[in-house]
Amino acid sequence: MHMEKKILNYFVVLEPDTRTGTNEPCYAVYCPSLGLTDSGDTLEDALENIKKLIEFHLESLKKEHEPFPVEETGKSMVATVQVALPA
Repeated sequence: MHMEKKILNYFVVLEPDTRTGTNEPCYAVYCPSLGLTDSGDTLEDALENIKKLIEFHLESLKKEHEPFPVEETGKSMVATVQVALPA
């Protein structure tokens, strides 16, 4: 019997960062809907690390018989806001 895999999409935010203690450059990555954070030396590493963390998190939820948080496609937005510094 062939079971079809369900694919879930999660919005992640990547930012250049520095490692605590060494100040070496890295990339921080955050998945807001799951509250998960990770990092990597490159963008690719950061994305692979958060993917593994999300998969581990979902496996843990499955073992605990908890529902998977599902993002509604098209609901996430990214914007820039300009603010004036206080004089």
